Amino acid sequence: MNNQRTPVRWARRRSTQNTRFGHSKRNGRFRGGHSRFAARRGRPKLDISSFINKAVAPPAPEEVFVPEHSFADFELNSILLRSIGQKGYVQPTPIQDKIIPSILCRKDVVGLSNTGTGKTAAFLIPLIEKVLQNPHEQILIVTPTRELALQIEQELQSITRHMRVYSVTCVGGEHIGMQIRKLRYKSNFIIGTPGRLIDLVKRGILILNGVCTVVLDEADRMLDMGFVNDIRLLMARVSEERQTLCFAATMPKKIEALINDFLKNPSIISVKTVEIPENIEQDIVRVRDLNKVDVLHNLLQNNEFKKVLVFGRTKRGVENLSRILTRRGVKVESIHSDKTQAQRKRALLNFKKNRVQALVATDVAARGLHIDDVTHVINYEIPETYDDYIHRVGRTGRGTQRGKALTFVN
Repeated sequence: MNNQRTPVRWARRRSTQNTRFGHSKRNGRFRGGHSRFAARRGRPKLDISSFINKAVAPPAPEEVFVPEHSFADFELNSILLRSIGQKGYVQPTPIQDKIIPSILCRKDVVGLSNTGTGKTAAFLIPLIEKVLQNPHEQILIVTPTRELALQIEQELQSITRHMRVYSVTCVGGEHIGMQIRKLRYKSNFIIGTPGRLIDLVKRGILILNGVCTVVLDEADRMLDMGFVNDIRLLMARVSEERQTLCFAATMPKKIEALINDFLKNPSIISVKTVEIPENIEQDIVRVRDLNKVDVLHNLLQNNEFKKVLVFGRTKRGVENLSRILTRRGVKVESIHSDKTQAQRKRALLNFKKNRVQALVATDVAARGLHIDDVTHVINYEIPETYDDYIHRVGRTGRGTQRGKALTFVN
């Protein structure tokens, strides 16, 4: 039965010299290549040596994680338990193992975890269980980007395929009329981005006083994007007797302030290990006297570069690069905020289905998206912050897979 209704760690610095791409290194720090933008805006310069972790010896074998619980230990509904098994979830990941019991006990929770750790399922599984126990349960999930909201919806639908669990996704870039029609029906899960959710609240269409659980996903990213007042407005419309779940990759002061304002005696569960896993090889590509597009095009001719995410900094730059590569015969898509939602969905689908070799993107694609089997991440332009770099690089080498990250420097 379809559940849709109608309508309804920065790398360790090496003292060795790397000459594969003509790199040179002095005293543990590369000369040049620092972001002019960062310097201009008064931000600390990024140390280019941080973009390298060329292994000089095989990494030590990873410690095998042994969970304290099996999924059966959580006493989940038999239908949900069967669906989890059909999705191939054999045992809980660390974040799932530690956080699911707290959510089932209706505690407020702060979850800190790296990307690719099964975080989405960590909150969806216990929340689906709550809905199966009480069909009137209503849950609000707030995310920073449209892509992440749609990805959560897809994960929800894949788990609840044969269950009477209903959802609506409210994001900008898609026709608001359809979302309004779906909101006329009771939905267990309301998933959306702050801007569109606020719009629907102000129109009197989205009533939140029946919401009993709020999930703030990628909360650090939402604050970085300036959504703090939107979050406060949404939380003010929800009952104070709610359960609140906050997920983030980092714990800056502004996240602590958010937690103090909206969560009650939360359990803080951190399963963060290193910032960047050992299975992601990082390196730089020197392009000072070279044509950057030529260098990128030559790399993409290598059979090793099968599924590549290329990051730029501006919408115009990303679109221009995509057009140039297309003219050179590379199968490529682009994604940035000037694209319509339909165009962004199509670009992501083509990349996920391996219909194109490369996806050129701004940082809108860097957080939260799960795209299987990305072989390489290329930082065509240097990110503004270490956090941005970490999240870009985290699109490859997910789970136990190996990946490579290359950063172009001048």
